[in-house]
Amino acid sequence: MRANWLFLLVLFPDLAARATDVCNPADLAGPYAFQLTGSTEISGQPKPAVSLGRISFDERGSLSGTASATFRGLLLGNPVTGSYEANPDCSVTWKLQDDSGGFQSFSGTLSSDGTSVPFKQTDPGGAQHGIMKKIPGACSSADLLKSYYFTVSGSTTPMLPGQVPHTVSAKGTLDIGRNGSFQVESDCSVSFGLTLPLQGGQEADQPSPMNMRGFLVNGGKEILAFQTDPGAMVSARLTSDGR
Repeated sequence: MRANWLFLLVLFPDLAARATDVCNPADLAGPYAFQLTGSTEISGQPKPAVSLGRISFDERGSLSGTASATFRGLLLGNPVTGSYEANPDCSVTWKLQDDSGGFQSFSGTLSSDGTSVPFKQTDPGGAQHGIMKKIPGACSSADLLKSYYFTVSGSTTPMLPGQVPHTVSAKGTLDIGRNGSFQVESDCSVSFGLTLPLQGGQEADQPSPMNMRGFLVNGGKEILAFQTDPGAMVSARLTSDGR
């Protein structure tokens, strides 16, 4: 019998993976930061959008928090409330309602340790690339690492006469000691400046400052962020290991 079981695992290795897809729904309780990127068709033609926020699950099927989004070059932010369902097979679904009464729906998969949820928006035309990660109840500047690898991607749309749209894509390292702009709040949100060379045929030796807002996750080893400047639909991810 044991030999037959081993044979089945060799023949169907995904059986072993499926056997580990078991979660304790209670592990979802607590605060998480999330980042959602991609193209959305909810208001018509596909448009790039980036969302960032912090929500807390209460173990009783309710959630609350804040969510911000950059769409059509505008930064919008609202408190949100909602409901959720977490299942033993690690699937998670939730709905957010902002103060205007609008609803958004999401689904994802809780990791076995309860610390992360890859997810997507399930409304027709919603953005598809989301990650949600658990954060502590409070953070401070002591949680920052000395340096991070960063990746930045997205696009900008003109908001003033003379501006032109362009794409943004860059990687590099950021020395926290040399960048004194990092400000960490107790809710684990962090504001900072990031400077990249200008693109689109402009003078490469003139820096382009970017105002960023994000959340410390993974014990400070990672920051999920987006650009808050008008016209920007740009996401950023800072990590300790460059992955």
